[in-house]
Amino acid sequence: MTPTAGTSREQVVRGLADEHAAFADLLASLDDDAWSTPSRCRGWEVRDVAAHVVANAVESVDGTIGARTADEQAAAFRGGTPARLSRTLREAAERLHGFLEPLDDTVWDSPSPVAGRTIGNGVLTLWYDAFVHTDDIAAALGRPHPEGPGLGASVGWLVEELTRLGRGPLTLRLDGLPPRTVGAGGPEVTGDPWRFVLAASGRAEPAALGLDEKVNVHLLP
Repeated sequence: MTPTAGTSREQVVRGLADEHAAFADLLASLDDDAWSTPSRCRGWEVRDVAAHVVANAVESVDGTIGARTADEQAAAFRGGTPARLSRTLREAAERLHGFLEPLDDTVWDSPSPVAGRTIGNGVLTLWYDAFVHTDDIAAALGRPHPEGPGLGASVGWLVEELTRLGRGPLTLRLDGLPPRTVGAGGPEVTGDPWRFVLAASGRAEPAALGLDEKVNVHLLP
C-alpha cells in the first residue's frame, strides 16, 4: 500500500471518516451563541468554519472540489443550522468513504481534481483541514485542543506541503511522533506538535519556534 505522509492509504481513509464523524458530532452539540462566536480565522464566525469543512466534503463527493474559494464555500453553507450542517456532513462523508475505501494504489497516486495534488494527498488534505478547523472552533469556544491521530496526520501533511512548496530545510523531532525532515538539515523543532501545526498553518507566530514566516504553508510566495 502506498504511504501518504508516513500513513497508509487505509489509515488515511479511516482517519478522514472518523474526523468527519467527530466534526459532525461537534456541530450537533453547538447552540446559537456558539454558532455566531468569532473565530481566529479572519472574518469568520464558527458557522463559517463549519460551513467550509462541510463544503469540502460535499464538493469532494460531487467532483467540484477546488472550484470555489474557502470564503465562497463558507458563504454558500453558513446559513444552515448546526443540526442541518451536521446532517449534511454525515451524508456527504458516508458517500465519500464509500468512494474512497475500495481505491487501489494506482488510483490513490493519480492526479486529483485539484492541480498539483494526487488523490491520496487530497484526502490527507481534507483530514488535515477538518482537524485543524476543529481546533479553530475549540479555540473560539475556550475548549482544549482536539486529540487523536489527526495531529500526526496534520504534521505529516504540513511536511508534504512544505516540501511541495520548496520550503525548508527543517528537521522535526516532535513529542510522540517520528522524526520528519523538509530537505536536509535546517533548524530543529522539538516539543509539542501543536506548536508546529499552529505555526505552519499560519495560526501562531513561527518566531517562537525559531522559524521564519516561510514555514506558513498558506503564505503566498
